[in-house]
Amino acid sequence: MLYHEIIIAGFGGQGILFAGKVLAHAAMCENKFVTYMPSYGAEVRGGTAFCHTVISDSEIASPVITEPTSAIILNTPSKEKFEVKVRKGGVIVLNISLIGQSHRRDDVSYLDVDATVIAERLGNVRAANMVMIGAYAGSTKIVTLDGLLASFKEVFGSYKQELVILNEKAIREGWVIGHG
Repeated sequence: MLYHEIIIAGFGGQGILFAGKVLAHAAMCENKFVTYMPSYGAEVRGGTAFCHTVISDSEIASPVITEPTSAIILNTPSKEKFEVKVRKGGVIVLNISLIGQSHRRDDVSYLDVDATVIAERLGNVRAANMVMIGAYAGSTKIVTLDGLLASFKEVFGSYKQELVILNEKAIREGWVIGHG
C-alpha cells in the first residue's frame, strides 16, 4: 500500500510551496490520491515556509500531518523544527549545502543532497528545490521521473524556456542521487 505523508520545509523564497505543488501534481497525474496544504503565514523571502503533501493509492482522510513519513528539509531552522516529527522508520532528505550532515536520529533514514551546490553549478541556486524533489522521488519511487518532469512543465509553464531546461536538469540530477 502506498501512503506517504510528506512535509517540505525551508526558507520563504526557496520554492518550498512550489515543490510540494509539483510533487502533488505529478502524483495526481499518475492517478494517485493527493492532498496538498501549503502554509501561508510568514512565507516571505527569508521566513520559514512549509507544506503538507499526502500521496496515497487510496482515499485520504485528512490533509493535516502530525507525524510525517517523510520530510524534505532545505535549511537548518526547518531541520530543528521538523526532524523530530518524522515517524520512526521514516525518511529525511536534507539539503546538506545549508544544513551540514549532523544527523541526530538513528531510527530514520537520511538522504543527504548537496542541493544548493548542485543548483548553483547548474546556473541558478533557486533550483535547489527541484534537486530535492528529484532526489526524494528517485529514492521513494513515489512518482516516475517522466511524470515529475511533465508536472514541472505544466505547473511552471513555458514562459522562460531557459528556466524550464535548468529545472529539468535539477530534477534529473536529484533523481540520480535518490536512485543511489
